[in-house]
Amino acid sequence: MIEFSHVTKDFRGTRALDDVSFTVAPGSVTGFLGPNGAGKSTALRVLTGLSRPASGSATVLGRPYADLGCPALLVGTLLDAGALHPGRTGREVLTLGAMTLGLPRSRVDEVLDLVGLTRTESRRTAGGYSLGMRQRLGIGHALLGRPRVLVLDEPANGLDPQGIRWMRELLGDLAASGCAVLLSSHLLHEVEQVADRIVMIGRGRVLADGTLDELGRGRSLEQTFLDLTADADRSAA
Repeated sequence: MIEFSHVTKDFRGTRALDDVSFTVAPGSVTGFLGPNGAGKSTALRVLTGLSRPASGSATVLGRPYADLGCPALLVGTLLDAGALHPGRTGREVLTLGAMTLGLPRSRVDEVLDLVGLTRTESRRTAGGYSLGMRQRLGIGHALLGRPRVLVLDEPANGLDPQGIRWMRELLGDLAASGCAVLLSSHLLHEVEQVADRIVMIGRGRVLADGTLDELGRGRSLEQTFLDLTADADRSAA
């Protein structure tokens, strides 16, 4: 379970998040959809304890992220695939993560298989990986602890069509096993292919929250999204 409750966040006099409230239930994939600069990444930073809100709260499994003890055993996060150490091999990245979490090294091979990185690829340094390979490695790192909650920021970036299909299937399987998945993206088409619910955000405010059918109401989801973001832009002007 993820819950945002009336979260507000300001940066240098600019309101980045404005009374943001929504939940992500166990066993579901919630798409967090909005254009670049809408507030998605700020919300995820608040959720994972990297930034403090001015007011309101964001909790995971009923508690603030920082109060979870060993968060990575409960919450898997991928906020920036480019943050991987470029001089370490993919296997080293996962092995260090497993050691930190007290997991057996056999979990590294399980995760490599899960994300589709070969043994040869795992021996290459992350600095030589394509963006798609870094995404796979980052998702693998997030899954090391078999988390109950998964938070992903733009995980489809750099993935080829086969990789995107793999990611859809993976997220569907995780949700079916009871995991609560929050998928942040500006790519409407990719979100609607996998999400059970969608939260649309613009100018730091939640514009809509519901299932695909609820948000469409006879129109395409794209048109609903364009209309809502245009309304938000006009209100801010």
